Amino acid sequence: MCFYSSRMHFVCLDCRAAWKKTATSRGPGRCPQCRAELIDAGADLAVPKRRDTAGWRALEAVLRAGLTFHGGCCGTGPGYRPRTPREVRERLALAGRTGMPLTKALATADPARTDRYDAEAHTLRRS
Repeated sequence: MCFYSSRMHFVCLDCRAAWKKTATSRGPGRCPQCRAELIDAGADLAVPKRRDTAGWRALEAVLRAGLTFHGGCCGTGPGYRPRTPREVRERLALAGRTGMPLTKALATADPARTDRYDAEAHTLRRS
């Protein structure tokens, strides 16, 4: 039997705060501190500490690009997500250099191992 948490992290990037809510609760809602819209980040998010500005900048880049931390069944996680601004910059450079979509570049575990990106086929080609 699979166990997957029904509690999702909802994040306010302005306040650097996160709350866990169940899927049956009333939508993402608003931040109780600043009234900004909360972002559904998924159950597999490891929330950075409030004073970790670098971690929050990386998390903001990932969430603003449309990636979330929703995993699958049987312990399959969301895949790679950058945790530092340096990792975000490396993947942004990869996207600019190869024409890869930003969401795919941010989810790439090692940008040095991607030789070429075929923009028409949306796949990685090996030389």
